[in-house]
Amino acid sequence: MHEKKWAQDALNSFDAVVGAMPGFRNREGQRKMAARVAQTLSQAQLGKVDEGDPEPRRSIAVVQAGTGVGKSLAYSIPAISMALSRGTRVLISTATVALQEQLVNKDLPALAQQLDQPFKFALAKGRGRFVCKLKLERLASTGEAQDEMDDLFGEEEAQARMARPRHELEARIQFYRSMADALATQAWNGDRDMLETPPEAEAWSPVAAESASCTGKHCPAFSQCVYYERRKDLVAAQVIVANHDLLLSSLGSKLLPELDNCLLVLDEAHHLPSTALDQFAGEMDLSRLTWIDKLASRALRVNTVAEVEELADVPQHAGQLRQQLQELARLVMAHYGDALKSQKDSYGPARVRVPRGVLPEDLLEPLGLIAHHADRFLDALRAVSKALRAEIKDKPEESRRLSTIYAQVGALAPRLESIFDTTQLLLQQAPEDDDRKTIPNAKWFTLETDGEYIVVKAHASPIQPGATLRQHLWSQVRGAVLTSATLTSCGQFDFFLRESGLASDASVTTLEVPSPFDYARQGTLVARETAADPREAARFTEEMVEALLTDLSRVQAGALVLFTSREQMRQAVDALSTAMRSQVLVQTALPRPTLLARHRDAVALGEPSIIFGMQSFGEGLDLPGALCESLFITKLPFAPPDDPVGEARAEWLRSSGRNPFNELVVPATAIRLAQWVGRAIRTEEDRAHVYCYDRRLVATSYGQQLIKGLPPFTLQRQAVR
Repeated sequence: MHEKKWAQDALNSFDAVVGAMPGFRNREGQRKMAARVAQTLSQAQLGKVDEGDPEPRRSIAVVQAGTGVGKSLAYSIPAISMALSRGTRVLISTATVALQEQLVNKDLPALAQQLDQPFKFALAKGRGRFVCKLKLERLASTGEAQDEMDDLFGEEEAQARMARPRHELEARIQFYRSMADALATQAWNGDRDMLETPPEAEAWSPVAAESASCTGKHCPAFSQCVYYERRKDLVAAQVIVANHDLLLSSLGSKLLPELDNCLLVLDEAHHLPSTALDQFAGEMDLSRLTWIDKLASRALRVNTVAEVEELADVPQHAGQLRQQLQELARLVMAHYGDALKSQKDSYGPARVRVPRGVLPEDLLEPLGLIAHHADRFLDALRAVSKALRAEIKDKPEESRRLSTIYAQVGALAPRLESIFDTTQLLLQQAPEDDDRKTIPNAKWFTLETDGEYIVVKAHASPIQPGATLRQHLWSQVRGAVLTSATLTSCGQFDFFLRESGLASDASVTTLEVPSPFDYARQGTLVARETAADPREAARFTEEMVEALLTDLSRVQAGALVLFTSREQMRQAVDALSTAMRSQVLVQTALPRPTLLARHRDAVALGEPSIIFGMQSFGEGLDLPGALCESLFITKLPFAPPDDPVGEARAEWLRSSGRNPFNELVVPATAIRLAQWVGRAIRTEEDRAHVYCYDRRLVATSYGQQLIKGLPPFTLQRQAVR
């Protein structure tokens, strides 16, 4: 079948499905997007290419679809229809749980009933979201054996664990027993997210399924493994819903469909660059090192059940690794200790970034030795894994005991991998960008206290998400659609294309589909100009809060106030009158589901209800109609590059004669502001006022750029008196 027919058939499926929906309303923009999705995915050349053939054809579309376009239907119908025609699969990746749930629980079930050709769909989660039955059973029935007591608290240090009162140990054991009982009686399916109260990471980590501690089909609990049961759903599904974290972390594995032989849709794609930076960063602890000896001891124990030649050198590599990490910590404190200690009263860990990513010369030797010994240690662990799997296969009667040894070794192995990966980033010479300019990694050290212990850590990260995504993701992808309501910045796609690694890629096309809403009629943007400059924090906040409370007193239905800092929100809360306090719901005071339920109930009763929220409430929050008739933005949500990666990026741009504010801060702020403003108008019937108290929006040239990226509301300017 030729690509034109694939595209036409996919678009015909779209027309048939949406036309059959109750209350169907023709949306020109939605169909335009569907046509671009069909055309793009039809042109991708999937599967293996014979040696000697030209490079396979890639086809990628970047589509901004405004609120109300109905983008999930616009991409899912043609993508699924085409995948079924071409005998391949669709991988849909999102950034938020809310959208995953909407797709899996609402959109895809409805499509499965509407499309002529049947298909199956499944939600993909990382292995760590599921319980390991073998680990759970061992810890639920734990005695006084040291290894079992150690594993009760995962990777915490032995000294801290010994200081715990006995009742905490007993409570943890009882917690695992209750989980084991629920799993055995099928009252729980082994998915962490399905527990009534999902446990904290500290409690979940010791029983989480992990690839490093899993023997797969050789495990005695394999037939009852909840993770592999869920994998069966993925294997049988033509449509798989995942998230950006899982997509990037599983590259090179077989968890998700191979990207060169499936159709990829990235929704909420504006999150992809930041996810990439988080995913490919590394850190290593230079202070808490008792786990190294424990890992060596557990590995050497394998010699009692199998002969592993590589284990002979493990004591040397473990000893040298620990020694060189201690030496690195000593040198870090010698170079940066005064600067780190001077921040002891600051919020969070003290940190010092290495300028230009150029480490002091005397740090390079221990780093090189750390990399060497970690690499050799990992080689030995790979040999241990191979030997134990062979023993488990040959001696099924010993499988439980051998799998336990395997799990105990594997539980600590990721720490060793992290040391090796982080060291590589720290030692890495700066790669080149598209203009053949070197791009250094961000490198920094932190100091924090853990009880009586001082903890020094080393960190490193790429600073250009685009370069990282080109190397790891786009080199594998053949056909993809990236979409979001906010992909343009100040009216242009340039910033997102650079950040996502798609700039100057000949296989990429862009499309902007405007919202069907009549923003000029439905909404008003009120620029409330304070006398105080927003950069004068104290004066501005005092003036802004006074104006905000005056405006809030006129709220008759639902309202949302978005703050840029906790301190700003605290001052506003403190200034509330007694009468208004009963109308305000503060993000930090209630769980999100509880807060939103109370808000909806109050508005349904005709009472005013005002939500005070921060960044996480500025995106993905759907409050249609009376639930958000007024939106208040207290200050422009600038994202200054004040984290180590952002600082390193800004430093690199300045060294290249470029302006970080114009290239990074303004475009990133434009996207965030567009997301915040997008909370106001959610349907074609909505009416809303958006208030912004930051005079820079209308009084500066970059403010005018920000306005270009917002919906075309009717603009009103008012001075704050």
